[in-house]
Amino acid sequence: MAFSMIHCLPISSLVLLLYGVQKVSYSIWWKPKWLEKRLRRQGITGTHYKLVMGDMKEYIRLITEAWSKPMNLNHDIVSRVDPFTLSNMQKYGKVSLFWAGITPRLIVMDPEMMKEILSNKLGHFQKPYISPLIFSLTRGLTTLEGEEWAKHRRIINPAFHLEKLKVSLGSSFEEGRNIFEFQKEHITLTLEAMQTLYIPGFRFVPTKKNQRRKYLQKKTTSMFRDLIQRKKDAIRTGQAEGDNLLGLLLKSKRQNDLPENVSNTKDNELTLDEVIEECKQFYLVGHETTSSWLTWTMIVLAMHPNWQEKAREEVMQICGKKEPDSEALSRLKIIIKVSMILYEVLRLYPPVIAVYQHAYKETKIGTISIPAGVDLTLPTLLIHHDPELWGDDAEKFKPERFAEGISKASKDKLAFFPFGCGPRTCIG
Repeated sequence: MAFSMIHCLPISSLVLLLYGVQKVSYSIWWKPKWLEKRLRRQGITGTHYKLVMGDMKEYIRLITEAWSKPMNLNHDIVSRVDPFTLSNMQKYGKVSLFWAGITPRLIVMDPEMMKEILSNKLGHFQKPYISPLIFSLTRGLTTLEGEEWAKHRRIINPAFHLEKLKVSLGSSFEEGRNIFEFQKEHITLTLEAMQTLYIPGFRFVPTKKNQRRKYLQKKTTSMFRDLIQRKKDAIRTGQAEGDNLLGLLLKSKRQNDLPENVSNTKDNELTLDEVIEECKQFYLVGHETTSSWLTWTMIVLAMHPNWQEKAREEVMQICGKKEPDSEALSRLKIIIKVSMILYEVLRLYPPVIAVYQHAYKETKIGTISIPAGVDLTLPTLLIHHDPELWGDDAEKFKPERFAEGISKASKDKLAFFPFGCGPRTCIG
């Protein structure tokens, strides 16, 4: 019997080896080629699949070439910020194919198709695979899917419809600055790791950088835990109100904060760990998007002093020579010229350059059948600079295009979506 078992071992090993080879071959060759064939049969053109690497080499070549050239002092930034997507679109059209490694990606710039994708009525689209490294930064709202996302969105959403909301978490300036610094370092280390070949499990190897990321994750979690406990104690003793974001998150489970037809169950609560992750997210995302928006606004106004003067006149009408308070700032949002300027800056310099989706089930968009396993890229930056949607002056700073509101600023309502669109549009 022992003799027969010894003879069976090589056969079992060979079977396992053949199974592994077959599985790898399917993942890196047969499946990508099958998906490519299905898309091309429908008239979609684009780059051809290259084993494992896809279009990574061309992407790196174009971005390196673009960044090696000096930047002109104008608003024509697409060729510098996203040269690969621009090149692909110019060669193959507004619905075109390229490869992110072994995954096919469709660039979609057709407004009608974009509406169907973003509305996601059948629920067949979700965010593409997220690297586990991202989860070390935050597991907040934007990383969630399905019922978990719906629960968090339902609880958090009322906070952004209250006029009295202070967009803060109640931390001191020094504490907030420390959190920002830790998160900034954590982001840098995470992005650095994501630019290298991802090896499953390598993040657990105790390298110097892995240990530093682990420390930063624990440190920020601890700081938010302390901040939340102090806020809870202050609200309970009446020393603080619950009218900022953290206060509203902490009150989410109270019966009087829920709609009349919703009972106070675990489905309507956030655990302490979930509150911590949402705090991380709003610190991280809120700070980055707001600071970027304001920075570009200052740069653009410096380039266009005539609009700087118009904005100053409106601000003086509202605030006079006093330092702006929260009431004055809320009034500034509705005055025409300031709003026009802010919208135009968001058009030219959106906080994210694209919206990404993944087809988890086969679905039809317009006349195109999208197989499961295909990624979709809606290139926000290219759409915001598209002359067919914004006119021949699309690369120019013209706030007056928003004089009659967002819906009439372009040839299509969906031409402007700096914070996404549809049910998953940015909550803030």
